[in-house]
Amino acid sequence: MPLLGNGNSGISKHDDLCKEETVSKEAEDLTELSCMAKAYSTVLSELSEDTEREGLLRTPLRAAKAMQFFTKGYQETTQAILSDAIFNESHDEVVVVKDIDFFSLCEHHLVPFFGKAHIAYIPNKKVVGLSKLARIVEIFSRRLQVQERLTKQIATAINEALEPAGVAVVIEAVLNSILFRVSGMYLIMILNLRYFCHLVANIRFG
Repeated sequence: MPLLGNGNSGISKHDDLCKEETVSKEAEDLTELSCMAKAYSTVLSELSEDTEREGLLRTPLRAAKAMQFFTKGYQETTQAILSDAIFNESHDEVVVVKDIDFFSLCEHHLVPFFGKAHIAYIPNKKVVGLSKLARIVEIFSRRLQVQERLTKQIATAINEALEPAGVAVVIEAVLNSILFRVSGMYLIMILNLRYFCHLVANIRFG
């Protein structure tokens, strides 16, 4: 008589490992959160604030959670989100996604900057779901950034994943400086420039 249950033993072990990894990750996140909250509490104390007063009792924890939210891109990779989203396709027309909203934190003063990203690429036998382009923008923007590096990282990630005939990324951003003066910044990164001369004529891709 055949033994029953052996076929599920591997699945059970896999599930147990997944649960252990999840518990370990949650514990790691809580430790990180606690350390960050203590750091924010120290900052408030150095400002001569009373961290025990009602309005500030939970501020260090809230600030720590907010920082984790603003920088969640460190916990994500483009490989993970693109692993099942790239398809073989003979399409060779320019693919354009405009007005992708993003926000980030300037690494120099930890003040926010925000704006829109515009992406165009010419497929070379590979295409990706359009929503994934927005996710790539999110992954890199949700880190401590400068606009120049953000633009380059997005373009490089698309170029490496799709190996297109050409890729262009435009970032239009507004930065709140340390003096809270608002300034606009416009950046473009083009790989394989010869394929994109017609895009430069209209920088926001029409």
